Amino acid sequence: MNTSDLAILVIDENAIRAAIIRDGLLKAGHHNVTVVEELVGVARTIERLSPDVIVIDIENPNRDMLESLFVLSRTVKKPIAMFVDRSDAETIHAAVEAGVSAYVVDGLKQERVKPILDMAISRFNAFSRMAQELEAAKSQLENRKVVDRAKALLMKSRGMDEEKAYALMRRTAMDQNRKIVDVAQSLIMTFEMLER
Repeated sequence: MNTSDLAILVIDENAIRAAIIRDGLLKAGHHNVTVVEELVGVARTIERLSPDVIVIDIENPNRDMLESLFVLSRTVKKPIAMFVDRSDAETIHAAVEAGVSAYVVDGLKQERVKPILDMAISRFNAFSRMAQELEAAKSQLENRKVVDRAKALLMKSRGMDEEKAYALMRRTAMDQNRKIVDVAQSLIMTFEMLER
């Protein structure tokens, strides 16, 4: 998707500050910009609009407001850029933990909106890739444990060495057009049923 085609939702209770963000985005070539000035019901608005990127501006954030926005950002799974006028280390940490991709303190200037938005998208994409890679690595590790357990059961029950046990599972997987981990899981379930 071309970045100028992005659907951008700006959440800002202050109309003047929202206009600064909107104008910065329009000048940068983003024409699909929606501004919401009311925080109440913003979750439904996000669900309805399904934006590609969310820009949140809070002039004077309070704990309750930040907490509700952080809960929201954990569930949205979209790049989020947040502008605030003041902050502390705890709030910044909470924002990062909640998945905010760019957290800018006292930096709301029209010319900065586009680069910050680009950075938020880039960081979100990088983090998403890392999360997917981590999930894939965890899955591979779990699959490896299942295959190793099945090999151990075959080795013990049939007196095979590790190489023959693996070759048998591999041949069975190919013959049945299944993944080796699925064959291993079936084998483990069969052994567990026989032991009852």
